[in-house]
Amino acid sequence: VQLQACGGGLVQAGGSLRLSCAASGTRWVFSDMEWHRQAPGKQRELVAGITDSGKPTYSDSVKGRFTISRDSGENTVYLQMNSLKPEDTAIYYCNAKYRNWVPPGKEADYWGQGTQVTVSS
Repeated sequence: VQLQACGGGLVQAGGSLRLSCAASGTRWVFSDMEWHRQAPGKQRELVAGITDSGKPTYSDSVKGRFTISRDSGENTVYLQMNSLKPEDTAIYYCNAKYRNWVPPGKEADYWGQGTQVTVSS
């Protein structure tokens, strides 16, 4: 299974970016798909997550500015980031999980390679 994230880039404060992450190599829908980020010198943190039924959760730092979504019944997740701030600068990682049942031959947890988001002031 591979997670391919894209959509990062350089944007001015107040601008917007849309990240996307597509999984390949599995026909089983992930229970949860999430976006995490890691800024230089900081620990990786959870930004937003969404269940296979479409229920989203957000960290307090992005609530009201970011929107996570996923294609119904698919293993593709998006992160619409609006009103970006310099403190949003980080490498953003896609994560996918099988929560209650792991399909044969699969792992419970997968990570993508990360995409850089840089917000200039």
